[in-house]
Amino acid sequence: MRALALTLTLLGTAVAQAENRIDVVRPDAPELARYGDHKIGVTTMVFTNPDQIDVVNTGSEGDIARKDRELTVEIWYPATAETEPGGTLTALIRDGVTQTTLTGRAARDAEPDTGQVFPLVIISHGYPGNRFLMSHLGENLASKGYVVASIDHPDSTYDDQTAFGSTLVNRPWDQRFVIDQMGALEGDLGSIIESNNVAIIGYSMGGYGALIYAGAGVTKASTEYTWGVPQGLLERNMMGSESHAELADDRVKAFVAFGPWGNNTGFWDADGWAGIDKPLMLIAGSVDDVSIYDAIRGIFDDTKNTTRHLLTFENANHNAGAPMPAPVESYDLPADGGWFPFGHYSDAVWDTTRMNNVSQHFITAYLDLHLKVDVARPDFFDLVPNGNDAVWSVEDNGEPKEDHTYWKGFRPRSAFGLMFETKTTGR
Repeated sequence: MRALALTLTLLGTAVAQAENRIDVVRPDAPELARYGDHKIGVTTMVFTNPDQIDVVNTGSEGDIARKDRELTVEIWYPATAETEPGGTLTALIRDGVTQTTLTGRAARDAEPDTGQVFPLVIISHGYPGNRFLMSHLGENLASKGYVVASIDHPDSTYDDQTAFGSTLVNRPWDQRFVIDQMGALEGDLGSIIESNNVAIIGYSMGGYGALIYAGAGVTKASTEYTWGVPQGLLERNMMGSESHAELADDRVKAFVAFGPWGNNTGFWDADGWAGIDKPLMLIAGSVDDVSIYDAIRGIFDDTKNTTRHLLTFENANHNAGAPMPAPVESYDLPADGGWFPFGHYSDAVWDTTRMNNVSQHFITAYLDLHLKVDVARPDFFDLVPNGNDAVWSVEDNGEPKEDHTYWKGFRPRSAFGLMFETKTTGR
């Protein structure tokens, strides 16, 4: 029977991979990773931000080029109870050429549930990436009563990857523009958005943008890097500048940054970190060699004017917790100079779905606390910092004993390899 059970488990996993499912919740997932009670709809919109700085076509001297900046956004939202669950998303994968079909629970253009309003969550991908890279998280959060808008950032998608300087300048402004546009929506979808109650979730360069938006303007020195942005245009995001001050936004209540890039290359200093006074959650792998784990810990240590959390996946690299499971189409694509598309999504040590589930759990608790003011959610953060040290000790009836210190919401033996740390204002 054990052999049969193992065979069925492996078969189920293989089927999920073949379908490129984004909605898998493993049996050992922590409590809040599970889907919520809402049916889910998904729709695509395009928002155009007119007459923006065009970093790609601006030289080291001469005129500053400008263009309309067109952002395609995938939106997941709570749908009516009559919605038939299930649907697919068509996306490009990391090579910028190959298409994949992602299977989840959201129904295309389903009727929104207009019985109440829901907080807004913005998702911002890495460089490169696209609006589907964290589709598993967008769909999962929508099932729990959030409207989630995931952005395709121009000059930074798999099929539109151009000058890195465009990403450096535009990320926080793209995020703000999409919040503005979502708040201005009319019709049934617009009517359910609580647009003054917002969180931003960013991965890698999306995390970079989120930190700037949160209040951490960049240093003067970083605006002068020869490999960065021409003609000092990054001063738009510089600490102390009038333009950076314009990003201050009372609508945004909390920020999440997966493996945020930038502290590893000197984009911030103590003055910048002092600018963050809103709740912050950082998620990282302990061997991140892109954003550099020690630099991410530096953010955790130095943002002293707010309460912040750091979730660490021990021995995971830069893909810790954020990307969806690698689409099967990426499996056989050839390596180029030692790099291969599968590795854009995967981790050499951790199962991606397992990491996604852990992230879904903690992000749900965090957003529920700060956007829904759920007074029960702080219990999910009152943890022994090292999951390896947590003790499972319960009575036969399941009641915790006095020495029970296991992580709330986690099954026995399921917190190994994880760290969760918290620091409060002034620490």
